[in-house]
Amino acid sequence: MGYLRRTFDLMRAPFYDIIFVNLWITPLGPPLFERLFCVFRKKIIYDIDDMLFKTGSGHGKQSFIQKLKGTKKPVVLMKNATYVIVCTPKLEEIALSLNKHKNVVDISSTFDTRRFVPVNKEASGKPLVIGWTGTHSTLPFLDLIQPALSKLAQERSFTLKVIANKYYQMEGVPTEYIDWNANTEVMDLHTFDIGLYPIPANEWSLGKSSLKALTYMAIGIPFVATAYGTNYRIMEDGVQGFMALEQDEWVEKLKQLIDDFELRKKMGEMGRKRVVEQYSTEANLPKYLNAFKTITS
Repeated sequence: MGYLRRTFDLMRAPFYDIIFVNLWITPLGPPLFERLFCVFRKKIIYDIDDMLFKTGSGHGKQSFIQKLKGTKKPVVLMKNATYVIVCTPKLEEIALSLNKHKNVVDISSTFDTRRFVPVNKEASGKPLVIGWTGTHSTLPFLDLIQPALSKLAQERSFTLKVIANKYYQMEGVPTEYIDWNANTEVMDLHTFDIGLYPIPANEWSLGKSSLKALTYMAIGIPFVATAYGTNYRIMEDGVQGFMALEQDEWVEKLKQLIDDFELRKKMGEMGRKRVVEQYSTEANLPKYLNAFKTITS
C-alpha cells in the first residue's frame, strides 16, 4: 500500500513547487523512486538524520528487513537534491562531497519544548530511576554498559527503566520495561531521575544527533552519555550531564548523580536551558525556512 501511495505521489510531484523528503521516499530495494522523483520534480529538499547508507551500526546482527533496505537511496537523494539538511558535522561532510549544488546545512535535532516539558523532581528516599528510551534497533547499545550497571547495582539502589518497542531485561540489574506509547511518552519519561545514552564509538555513530541526550535535556534531567561524536557538541561535560567511556567512568559518574540531588537538579536546569535556546522548534525554525527561501528565490 505504501508503494502504491508513492506511485500516486510521483504522478502529483510535477504540480508542486518543492518536494520535502525525510529519510526515505521508499525504504527497500534500488533507488528507482528516488531517481524518478528527481526527474519529475527538480526542486527537492532532502532531510537526513542518520547513516542510512551504512549497512549497520557495527553492533549486533542485521535483521532480514534491514538487509533489504536500499542503502543507495540516501546517496542518490544527497547527490541530486536541491538542498540537503543534515544533523551532524560528519553527515554534512559527506553530503557536501556528494551534492551537485553544494547546498547543505547542518541543523541538529529539533524539540517541541512545549510538549517535552521539564519534570518537577523532589528529593526522596525512594530508589532512583535510571532510564533509557529508544527503539529495538538501538537496544543492544544498552548492553555496552551492562558491566557498569551491574557493578553499580551492587553499590547503589536503583531501578533501570527501559521505554522501547521491544521487551528488554538487563542481567544483574533490576529492570522495569515499558512499551513506548505516544500518548504517555512524556509522562513515562518524567519517571526518570537520570538518563542513559550509550553509543558505540564508531563511524556509524557520527551520524547520530544525540537525540536521546536532547530528550533528557528537554525534560530537565541529567544524564551520562558516551564521550563520542555529537555529544561533544550538544553538551558540556559536567554541566548538563556527564560523559564517560570506560566502565569505571560510567559507574563513578552515575554514583555522583545518584548521591547528589542538588547536582541532578542543577544539571537538569542547565540542560533544559540549552535545549530551549539552541534545539527548540523556535530556535531552528529560521534555519528550516531559509532552506525553502533559498531554493525558491
